[in-house]
Amino acid sequence: MTAQLILASASPRRRELLDQIQVRYLVKPVDLDETPLPNESPKEYVQRVAAEKSAACALQCRSNLPVLAADTSVVLGDVIMGKPRNQDDAIAMLRQLSGQTHQVMTALSLRGHQHWQALTVTEVTFRQLTDTEIVAYWNTGEPLDKAGSYAIQGLGGIFVESLKGSFSGVVGLPLFETAELLAKQGIEFFK
Repeated sequence: MTAQLILASASPRRRELLDQIQVRYLVKPVDLDETPLPNESPKEYVQRVAAEKSAACALQCRSNLPVLAADTSVVLGDVIMGKPRNQDDAIAMLRQLSGQTHQVMTALSLRGHQHWQALTVTEVTFRQLTDTEIVAYWNTGEPLDKAGSYAIQGLGGIFVESLKGSFSGVVGLPLFETAELLAKQGIEFFK
């Protein structure tokens, strides 16, 4: 089958979501410095990083295929919570999220015959967590490469008391907005 786009991400979750809507793609992840800029808001940050990923991938691949990139951040207040560096970092993040409502922002960038962007902001409320379950969760290995140290589609889903917004956006690729951008580029799905 012929690929319809290039996915500038190594995320297995993003691949699963594209598979779900039956889009054919090539995977070409890019490695960028994802350090927030001084005084950059979380929304500006995720939009910039997604756009830089799609631009870098388009430059590297030099293909006629459109390039789709995304960036997801967990945000508590104005603090961007990235992937944990180690166990202590993950435990600290989960303690901060415990009993709180945070935002998960996912920005999309699609470069084809034009450049389109989209942003989803989802509010996620965690129930109160105990230190014992936080450590047990860390020991599963799931928090290791996840923004905010949890995976809503995995074991971390038991911490979520409520969600307002896009579940697939929290996973890493908001399907509604992705489908809208793909349609603008003329990419069909379910085929």
